[in-house]
Amino acid sequence: MTERASGKRRARARTPRAASAREEFPLQALRVVVAEVTATWPRAEASRLTTLDLTHAADILLGAVQAAHQGEPVSLAGIPPFVPARRMLDAIRQAWLLGEHSEGVPPPVVVATLRAMDLVMRALDADATHRFVSRLGSLDAQQLVVEMAHDMRSPLGSILILAERLRSGPGGVLPPIQQRQVGLIYSAAFGLSTLAGDVIELARGGSSLLDVQPIPFSVSGVLQSIVDMLRPMAEEKHLGLRWEGPRHNVRCGHPAALNRVLLNLATNAIKFTNVGEVVIHTAEPTPDSMVFSVRDTGRGIPPSVMQHLFEAFRQRQTPGEYAFSSAGLGLSICQKLVRAMGGELRVETALEQGTTFSFELVLPVSGASGTSPHSEPMFG
Repeated sequence: MTERASGKRRARARTPRAASAREEFPLQALRVVVAEVTATWPRAEASRLTTLDLTHAADILLGAVQAAHQGEPVSLAGIPPFVPARRMLDAIRQAWLLGEHSEGVPPPVVVATLRAMDLVMRALDADATHRFVSRLGSLDAQQLVVEMAHDMRSPLGSILILAERLRSGPGGVLPPIQQRQVGLIYSAAFGLSTLAGDVIELARGGSSLLDVQPIPFSVSGVLQSIVDMLRPMAEEKHLGLRWEGPRHNVRCGHPAALNRVLLNLATNAIKFTNVGEVVIHTAEPTPDSMVFSVRDTGRGIPPSVMQHLFEAFRQRQTPGEYAFSSAGLGLSICQKLVRAMGGELRVETALEQGTTFSFELVLPVSGASGTSPHSEPMFG
């Protein structure tokens, strides 16, 4: 009886201490840690995330840690989806482990708080959204994005092949309305495929489309292929679309990269033009050089956008604001490719009058050179 009573007294003595460790949540000390973590968040990410986003996510994480510390259910609801919550919690945990802010906190409470953080970390790992965002913020983020872009290109390639077969009419000539619809399907799929290619190209540094050595190619052939691809988009908006070719047609250069740049620029010009036309123009300032330009009669580019126009993954601030793409990839890729070919992409714009993108390249006339049609008829 004496030993049993003694055991009960020891058990009763342990219970208050365990309860005390649970109840004595070091809220104030952790608030200091959280404030320090949010204030020192990397500037590159802080520019994409508002202070409100970071503070809100940190408050929810702190509440989840407190709930876990007190043995209550953990809730992560309300954390902004693109805040790297797992990395933020890990930063809070590392700061807590350093001990600078946990001085004066009883060791059992420090340990209990770390265990609570581990429970919240497991909850984050179990959440698919936060797991995905965590990987985007990791060292293999670039590889993840490239893999996703490759996965997009395969089905889009199938759509392009099927649409091209329908458009070529092996089963019979399609009525005009169906030809137009198939053309729009082809253009939309091609635009998505180009975006996927832009992602991969950016990951590779922007110059992998260049051939090892310049090769002879037909400038008018490149221009005509672009117009053929974009014709359905222009017709849908009742826009004129034409090209004006050079006198010396066959040049030595990098046709794949040139095609990518002009196609991106012309696609964007159509996107932001509602009335008028889009013209792909060439000029020959010297026998061995050419100036390419894409001119539209669209709404122009606001001065506030010009400063960041060539930045990849820029964030559009307001709906409808001018942006080459929502990710800002297109112009970044164009600039990289033009520079890889030895030129510089320039822009001239006037609000409500239009925009012209241009660049000059050294393209020697090929020995097989001949003259070419000077322009392709306008349609609209």
